[in-house]
Amino acid sequence: MTTTTPTVGVGAQATEPTTRGARVRKRLNSRSATLVSIVIAMLWTIPTFGLFISSLRPENEIKTTGWWTFFTDPQITLENYQEVLFSSGSSGQLASYFINSLAITIPSVLFPLAFASLAAYALAWMNFKGRDWVYIGIFALQIVPLQMALVPLLRFFSTGVTVAGVQIMPAWDLVDEQKFAQVWFAHTCFALPFAVFLLHNFISQLPGDLMEAARVDGATHPKIFRTIVLPLIMPALAAFGIFQFLWVWNDLLVALIFAGGGDETAPLTVRLAELAGTRGNEWQRLTAGAFVSIVVPLIVFLSLQRFFVRGLLAGSVKG
Repeated sequence: MTTTTPTVGVGAQATEPTTRGARVRKRLNSRSATLVSIVIAMLWTIPTFGLFISSLRPENEIKTTGWWTFFTDPQITLENYQEVLFSSGSSGQLASYFINSLAITIPSVLFPLAFASLAAYALAWMNFKGRDWVYIGIFALQIVPLQMALVPLLRFFSTGVTVAGVQIMPAWDLVDEQKFAQVWFAHTCFALPFAVFLLHNFISQLPGDLMEAARVDGATHPKIFRTIVLPLIMPALAAFGIFQFLWVWNDLLVALIFAGGGDETAPLTVRLAELAGTRGNEWQRLTAGAFVSIVVPLIVFLSLQRFFVRGLLAGSVKG
């Protein structure tokens, strides 16, 4: 008599999630998790939606009733935006400050991206003495509070660098629009440690065989970086670009110290702070000004969000 060994449940075991990560993903894709996500998204969006509705309501309506009453008695006006953007009084002129914010933010994002990507590639794929110590030093700079560097950096701009009575670098002595350079320099210095850390984690995980094949074909480091590395690190560049753009666009302290509060160089945040201090009871102008300030960050985030999560996870896992 021939006996057979039963194979019960093999197919069932193969189809069930066998790892903790698979079980977590299955739970996150359930209907209850989707419902919770929708509720959280709605609660997160309601304040911004209320701000937008309030910015479109007439002055009398916004001061006497809540924004939710708009749906029972809708009244829309663009006068609030016209006043804060183009009015010549103390409650307007946001258009010129808006341009200043763009002039500050765009270079303050591009400079760290360029310098950090080159430094991260060098630290990941170029062998030189002390490479690991340089990376550790850059990583350690992330724990230095920004406020501790403001006074030394301001002194560097105003007096230059003097060693043993010998002036190595003169004072910058910048005026008016030239002060943008000080803000760019400051934001670039503050952003480089985190940017190098993030991009290094991504670049170091690129396949070594790919780099070796490029070297065999005669490619130099500049060509490898330009044709191979740069296209592959776009998610990480986009993720850091979003972080840096939001940080610089919403910054008040650095811009106020290094650019001043003049009309020629002050960003949008400086003007909004003045409106909140001098026009605290004019809610219609404050809501319009606040919504103007968040339009550009929203556009940047929504246009690059597909790279955001991929960039955040860059270098976090191997394989």
